[in-house]
Amino acid sequence: MVVGAFPIAKLLYLGVRQISKPLANRIKARALRSEFFRTYVCLPPAQFYHWVEMRAKMRIMGFRGAAIKPLNEDTAADLGAELLGEGIIFLVEGGCMVLDYSRQAANSRRKEEEMEARLKAMEAEIAHLGLQTDELDARARAAERQQTAAK
Repeated sequence: MVVGAFPIAKLLYLGVRQISKPLANRIKARALRSEFFRTYVCLPPAQFYHWVEMRAKMRIMGFRGAAIKPLNEDTAADLGAELLGEGIIFLVEGGCMVLDYSRQAANSRRKEEEMEARLKAMEAEIAHLGLQTDELDARARAAERQQTAAK
């Protein structure tokens, strides 16, 4: 009985996905503690996200031109850290998907090349057998002529 290969790549991808969540949480915690990350990495995306979200909600409710107040610094830092963590998880998952796709594409390309090689080998064998058949047919006709000439 032939056993298929153990899907080690899928197991590795699953491991990377599981590791990415705690890693993202650690990065979020460090980003909140660091003043640089807090000011330049967490706050601007959070404020922008809040502005877009509130603008969309206001338009849905029919309010146009209403001023949107920015989030306070602590809330914005938390939201920015959450966005950062989700972005990291998204990038890791996207990378895993791209790697899995390229691995599957390489496998299918390899299988297609193997099938093409087998097909060419079969065509060559058929051509060779056709030549042998023609040769045997010619020999049979020659033997038949010799028999009729001998009678």
